[in-house]
Amino acid sequence: MTENVRSALAAASYEDLVGEMIRRLGDDPDREGMQDTPARVHKAMRFLTGGYDKTAEDAIGGALFEERHHNMILVKDIEMYSLCEHHLLPFFGRVHIAYIPDGRIMGLSKTARIVEVFSRRFQVQERLTEQIAQAIWDVVQPQGVGVIIEARHLCMMMRGVEKQNSSTITSAMRGAFLEDHATRDEFLRLSNGHSRV
Repeated sequence: MTENVRSALAAASYEDLVGEMIRRLGDDPDREGMQDTPARVHKAMRFLTGGYDKTAEDAIGGALFEERHHNMILVKDIEMYSLCEHHLLPFFGRVHIAYIPDGRIMGLSKTARIVEVFSRRFQVQERLTEQIAQAIWDVVQPQGVGVIIEARHLCMMMRGVEKQNSSTITSAMRGAFLEDHATRDEFLRLSNGHSRV
């Protein structure tokens, strides 16, 4: 992209860019029903990529507490929605996060907030899994952390190979979850179990 083109695009409003995309795809952004679509797309994309403005430290805030608990804490089935950076199509699923404290615990809801920080960006599932694990490892400083994501990708379901029943599972482990087979096995077993709550 030349500097002149980049400058011209930078001067255009987000809404104008969306309107031009609609035109190039064969529709009329000025017709009834689509007149407000560019503004709605702008608002939706701001929301769906809001994670760029946040950090894991922001998500946890002051919700780190001194606590002598030294057994696994698992929060499972956290809903996750993100946008694939290759096609800007959604992928969605569940995240399971476990950690073993080393003198500090974080508020339970903060696990879901950390997922939001990294999922509300253009992503690939593999990086997302690693970023969540690394953030907890860095901020909470536990003995170990494990993250599993199970997701379905619309870029595989709606286009390309069009496989509607495919899903992708990724994992990331740190500390005791990497070094201790029993800890890792317990995490995997608990993550795969059905909730009774």
